[in-house]
Amino acid sequence: MKEAVSRAQVLTRMLKGYQAYFDIEQYEDGKDGLPLAAHCRFYVHSEKYVLVKKAKLWDADSNEYVYIFSVPELTKELYEICKNYAYEDGMKLIDPKPGHMYSYITPVFICDTCTPEAEKALKRCRIYKSFHFSWYGWMNVHTAAVICKESRVMTNRMGRGNAKFMKNILSSCKEKKEGENT
Repeated sequence: MKEAVSRAQVLTRMLKGYQAYFDIEQYEDGKDGLPLAAHCRFYVHSEKYVLVKKAKLWDADSNEYVYIFSVPELTKELYEICKNYAYEDGMKLIDPKPGHMYSYITPVFICDTCTPEAEKALKRCRIYKSFHFSWYGWMNVHTAAVICKESRVMTNRMGRGNAKFMKNILSSCKEKKEGENT
């Protein structure tokens, strides 16, 4: 039987993948009594102008806030508490104004095991908010979980874009572990 990858390995590899584009804040002992391992922030501003910057055609701000939680077992209660924390904290960071295009709030759970109730809740998470009828942009919540013992990744429908990144992390952790064992 193959040995499962550890949560620490997945967390280290995930932060390494995020560090090129995101501002990362790590927490050794969690934050606010939650198993928050890291908070990653991504900001991008795009604009188009004609000849001079004063003649601006359009501008757009895009943001992503990733909250990485590391837990031995993901239960539905813990999932809801962490998801709500990420949502509330992420909403405080969003500044809906002219030029704001979108913001993503992404709670990511790195766990050894996951209960079926938590899996169902994670997959069914659908939180969307538009600001001023989308004139000032919108917000989506993307959820993801990496289940280390089963070497499996799951996301909600809006978070499917993150699944490929998470699967690459799992496979690179497995390859590294197999390289150490041989």
